[in-house]
Amino acid sequence: MFYVKSSDKTRIAVYDLNKKAKKIIILLHGWPLSAKMFEYQLPALLNAGYRIIRIDLRGFGNSDETTDGYNYEQFATDLYYVIKALDLKKFILAGFSMGGGVVVKYMSKYKGYGVNKLLLIDAAVPSYSKDSTNPYGQSIEDTNKLIELGYHDRPALNQHFATLFFHKKHSAPFLNWFQNLSDSASATGAMKSLILLKEENVFNDLKSIHVPTAIIHGKQDKICPFPMAELVHKNIATSTLIPIENAGHGSFYDRLEQFNQQMIAFLENKSISTSLRSNNNNNDYYQDGQIDI
Repeated sequence: MFYVKSSDKTRIAVYDLNKKAKKIIILLHGWPLSAKMFEYQLPALLNAGYRIIRIDLRGFGNSDETTDGYNYEQFATDLYYVIKALDLKKFILAGFSMGGGVVVKYMSKYKGYGVNKLLLIDAAVPSYSKDSTNPYGQSIEDTNKLIELGYHDRPALNQHFATLFFHKKHSAPFLNWFQNLSDSASATGAMKSLILLKEENVFNDLKSIHVPTAIIHGKQDKICPFPMAELVHKNIATSTLIPIENAGHGSFYDRLEQFNQQMIAFLENKSISTSLRSNNNNNDYYQDGQIDI
């Protein structure tokens, strides 16, 4: 791990694996997690020969806790400063949940600098909350209740969030790991970013995306309901929608092997339908840019 200073001198924690590899992917986590959430994607990406760059958003993981800057504009700027510091010119950019909003804002604010492919994973796009562009988001009233809970008992908020996060039942040790990951966020970062999720919208930024884009989204997502992914797919002409059955918001773990397989297939320009058949799942099919599993 090392630090890169952003526009306001905030130190952003960066994790850079397999530096000699020519293929590069940047991974951005969601709320209230950190770069560690991608632990179970690292082996697949390393086996595929990727240099993997992960970033802790400000206020999360090992990045500095600041009093401000918890908005998509600043998060995108932090990302840009990391990209410039590492002199990256051609890479794949991936964002999960809130991280999806960050990468969409980056594509708009920095005209997609360096990005040759985009990956949106259970993304909180175009918004987390319900509004005029997103009738499928969470209600403002429910989000306000989460904010109120977080200011009084943030571990309880994180525990509640975990009950919505996954569709499948996972082991107690894994859920403890997930809780600890959530609790590791700074109080300021976690709560101000939750306010960001309530208030911000990147719908108008979608038109700036012109690179091949995969939208991987759990069909049983209770946090960012699947119709949000369909809405984003309709507004990014270069996108492919990859629905994942029996997976919630945490599709990257609910269907771990399937998720990794499809992620690598997209990154490597492989036929996703062939990839699915190799997994001996006879009910899978690929049609019109969509995959049902």
